Amino acid sequence: MYKIYIVEDDKGIADGITSCLANWGMEGRTVSDFMNVMEEVKEYEPHLIILDITLPYMGGYHWCQEIRKTSSVPIIFISSATDNMNIVMAINMGADDFIAKPFDQSVLIAKVNALLRRTYDFSQGSSTLEVKGAVLNTNNNRLSYNGNEVDLARNEYRILLTLIQNKNKVVSREKLMEALWETDSYVDENTLTVNVGRLRKTLESIGLKDLIKTKFGVGYILED
Repeated sequence: MYKIYIVEDDKGIADGITSCLANWGMEGRTVSDFMNVMEEVKEYEPHLIILDITLPYMGGYHWCQEIRKTSSVPIIFISSATDNMNIVMAINMGADDFIAKPFDQSVLIAKVNALLRRTYDFSQGSSTLEVKGAVLNTNNNRLSYNGNEVDLARNEYRILLTLIQNKNKVVSREKLMEALWETDSYVDENTLTVNVGRLRKTLESIGLKDLIKTKFGVGYILED
């Protein structure tokens, strides 16, 4: 059974999420001490965290940064602060997705299930893919090039995997967004732009500069 940790100070929303998760066979636990979120994360060891931005004492951005220092557990932000700046900040802090309040519970469950599937079920039995001398290990999300290795974040991996699987073809922004979130719900395009930017910086860190080309108004291409 997947365990979901819910950091939300509105009891009605938190209880509603917990009940909805239970209907889908998942266990939800709400935060009990907003001063000790990290301790509760370490004790509970959730498979996924749902995190509000505005919280008592310290906000969701703070806790996301703290969690990312020790864990790559999937994080979904939920917030009524839905301007582009907050969405971009959430992704930059290490979140995997963002849902605007008020939200339909079916949308939340779709995103939770997609993120759990990508994180824990994807690429069983897969091995490696190669492009321009770079080798992507699909078992551990690790990229190797000229003796250098780097562990890709989840969204970086999904973007690079999709581009490699379609190398020498232009991949539309829409297709990349589908690969990242696997739902029909709207996702702000700035979120994709931020993730592609982070991936490019990661690639450059091991000597793979300009591996991903932008086709303005269309999408991206990775040429072998």
